[in-house]
Amino acid sequence: MSNMRARMAGIVSRTTIRDVARTAGVSVGSVSRALNGGKNVSARVARDVAAAAEKLGYQPDLQARSLRTRTTGMVGCLVSDLANPLYASIVQAAEARLREAGLLMIVGNTANDPARERAMVAAFRSRRLDGMLVAPGSDENDRAWRELAAGGAPVVILDRDVPGEDDVPWPAVLVDHREGARTATRYLIGLGHRRIALLTPGARMRPGRERIAGFKAAFAEADIDPAGALVCLQESSMDFAQGDALELLRRDRRPTAIIALGTRILAGALRAARDLGLSVPRDLSVIAIGDTDLAAVHSPAITALRWSLEDVGRAAAELLLQRLRGTSGEGQSRALLPVDLVLRESCVPPTAT
Repeated sequence: MSNMRARMAGIVSRTTIRDVARTAGVSVGSVSRALNGGKNVSARVARDVAAAAEKLGYQPDLQARSLRTRTTGMVGCLVSDLANPLYASIVQAAEARLREAGLLMIVGNTANDPARERAMVAAFRSRRLDGMLVAPGSDENDRAWRELAAGGAPVVILDRDVPGEDDVPWPAVLVDHREGARTATRYLIGLGHRRIALLTPGARMRPGRERIAGFKAAFAEADIDPAGALVCLQESSMDFAQGDALELLRRDRRPTAIIALGTRILAGALRAARDLGLSVPRDLSVIAIGDTDLAAVHSPAITALRWSLEDVGRAAAELLLQRLRGTSGEGQSRALLPVDLVLRESCVPPTAT
């Protein structure tokens, strides 16, 4: 009997939204809007409600809220390679912004597998998530993306081709990879390089295709022999990149500069140069696509194309929140983020080869 009374006392003493409202000195409606990231909530009210909720140890009844609002309070995020630090930073920034808005983000990793991507899209749909951030890995799954959009939950695309663009107004956050690659290539050409290799993941996805276009455009604008523009399509593998880089650098007329995605691909290229006894930058100039830790801490420090990964994540989260709140008409549905060239110590004019 005493145990039952204790349990009943625990139930009775459970903190409610009314307790939070009373402590914060605001209405129950204000508490609800503040905790759910709603509109028309002042910074002071939001701060007071958050402080009161923390003080009282208030935990919202998510099941009751789901039944009442027909929402789950959860959103999905689907990426192709979570081990890639470029993705990891985007996901972290998006999660932080969505968490501020009271949403839980569930992350799925497709490992660049179309079948796994379809399975995860189906799993997200079956759980009736409120919305999703997705980076489609293949045009093989256009049908799955169309069905996802038809299901009604808002979807924001992360720096990928927009599936079924003519049929569905997909909001998207894109990075200006074309201009970034063109800037990097112009810089190397300006130093005197005429044989430059671009090591990037395949052209079937937007980032790779845009980089290749910018790379070739720089050669065309400079009116120099396009045969010197060496495109080497890569898997996201250090061993694969090392093998390709070894083959390139063993040529009689080897490239004097390399532009490489700044993750495992860059690591493979640098290892190949080391294996062949080539010094950076004396024998080989190097530019990283993406300002990763490897580019920054390598000796010499690697010149890099940089875009704000945090801005990509936050912008994607904001686009999704606009649609969840029904305020998508108040802002733009697409964001194109700039890419800057960060000059360091890894590029010099080529020596005669």
